[in-house]
Amino acid sequence: MKSKIPNPPRGIRKIPWRLPIWLYRIHLGWIFGHRALLLMHKGRLSGKIRFAVLEVIKYDKENNIHYVASGFGEKSDWYKNLVKEPKVTIETGGKNFPVQARIKEEEEAQEIFSEYMERYPNAIKNLAKLVGYDIGESDQDTLDFLRMIPVVAFIPNGE
Repeated sequence: MKSKIPNPPRGIRKIPWRLPIWLYRIHLGWIFGHRALLLMHKGRLSGKIRFAVLEVIKYDKENNIHYVASGFGEKSDWYKNLVKEPKVTIETGGKNFPVQARIKEEEEAQEIFSEYMERYPNAIKNLAKLVGYDIGESDQDTLDFLRMIPVVAFIPNGE
């Protein structure tokens, strides 16, 4: 098994990862419901508004909190930008609202992943393949992979 998360795609390899942004731009983001969200964040170097579509791995409907995982670990630009400026905006379920990003501690992240794996048993292995990580077959390999994946909670401002 590989010991680290691969780098995010660059250049032309980045295009498929960016396509869902256009669904939100043409006002079709609602089709994802709360299974995905559009993150609008400020570039840590450029200061420009940046966009990323992220899969929601848990949605706390009662508190309107969305949890996402950074498939490329701490290497993702959107993740690095959140570390610098956690006040961002998301669009999900057809609504756009300001949120505070909070990185979850490893123990809580593992609980969230456990719930996610119960709902979507093959999703973690598929995520690993998608980002180019050789996860292996054992439960320990899966746990090792998940320890490298930060979980971020988007908590609505004022709630």
